[in-house]
Amino acid sequence: MEIRPILSALLRNKTGPVLVAVQVALSLAILANALHIVQVRQAVSARASGMASEQDIFSLQIRQMQPGSHEEQLAIQHRDTERLRAVPGVMSVATTSQMPLSRSGNYTSMSVDRKQQKPTATASVYRSADSLIKTWGLQLVEGRDFLPNEVVEVNLDTSQDWAKVAIITSRFGAKMWPGAGSYVGKTMFFGAGDTAREVRVVGVIDKMQTPGAQIDEEGEYSILVPLRTTGGRTVSYTLRAEPGQLDRVMKEAEAAVRAASPLPIIVKARSMVETRTTRYRADRALAWMLVAVSVLLLLVTASGIVGMASLWVTQRRKQIGVRRALGARRVDILRYFVTENVLITSAGVFSGVLLALALNQLLVSKLEMARLPAGYLLAGAGLLWGLGIAAVYGPAWRAASISPATATRTA
Repeated sequence: MEIRPILSALLRNKTGPVLVAVQVALSLAILANALHIVQVRQAVSARASGMASEQDIFSLQIRQMQPGSHEEQLAIQHRDTERLRAVPGVMSVATTSQMPLSRSGNYTSMSVDRKQQKPTATASVYRSADSLIKTWGLQLVEGRDFLPNEVVEVNLDTSQDWAKVAIITSRFGAKMWPGAGSYVGKTMFFGAGDTAREVRVVGVIDKMQTPGAQIDEEGEYSILVPLRTTGGRTVSYTLRAEPGQLDRVMKEAEAAVRAASPLPIIVKARSMVETRTTRYRADRALAWMLVAVSVLLLLVTASGIVGMASLWVTQRRKQIGVRRALGARRVDILRYFVTENVLITSAGVFSGVLLALALNQLLVSKLEMARLPAGYLLAGAGLLWGLGIAAVYGPAWRAASISPATATRTA
């Protein structure tokens, strides 16, 4: 089929084709970037926290209405730990100052030298008197776990004592000592200056996300220190249940600590599954919103193509009838309208690719988004080409079905 007559016809009536091409371009630009954002968000929400079998882990927050002295609080912690370990189905228990993905935790500036004016990195600090490596199933890639005699008991209200050793994540080690083959034995400081607390690295774990679970590598800047602390009203524990026993163990663990306390307490149990769901709720809502917008855009684009093609069929009834009378087959009429639509859609797709790249560049510069992979542009272009052909097929078939006598009849 000759393309030149089709182009000539389009150039004589440019308004409709231009509007459809602009619609296709906008749809492709938004669709490609929206689906890319959805994929990025899904990948972020599916990241491993570093815990093994998250579905078997939960936290237990216990708030004492009358916490008592340092010694009394220590006794309560030891008592509650033993009670929790005695619950059937509990595999491991550890005190913890915070939970990964919880969006509530402690962060501190870290340095490799006391004389630094600017910290090397900011990390999240997990304090525990027990083995978080065992309870959470963290993967130790270098060094060792804490020894019992390394645990320091500290009253945060009155003491400046601190742990002397620490376990760090691989990502944090790479930030602190770039290019180092090993991080075990390295010395680092909490803060800077004369009051900075010095600790020695004794172990490295593969990964453990921070409470904030930031999207970039800072989401894995985590430190474990062997501390049992008092001075607050709330003590948090984390427990690992036997596979398939989580719901029952959570209920029995809560009942056990309530029964052991002679004074009223407030207990809050929360599974890691719930914690992860809460952390990424906004990301899922954004993903669904973008998917809905993308679907609406495709529907609007398809409606525009159908409307334009239907209008052109109405306007060209006599022309179609004359062509049929001169021997044009139905397939010729159908091919004409499909080719015409492909040309318009192609112009829109080409413009949409450029617009999508410009929009992605804006997102990269302003929101630190990832670069748009070419696959999204190709997939979007293919989808809109297919959509254009599918949308124009109905009006084109009606045009091809018009009989010469009906089309050329004068009202």
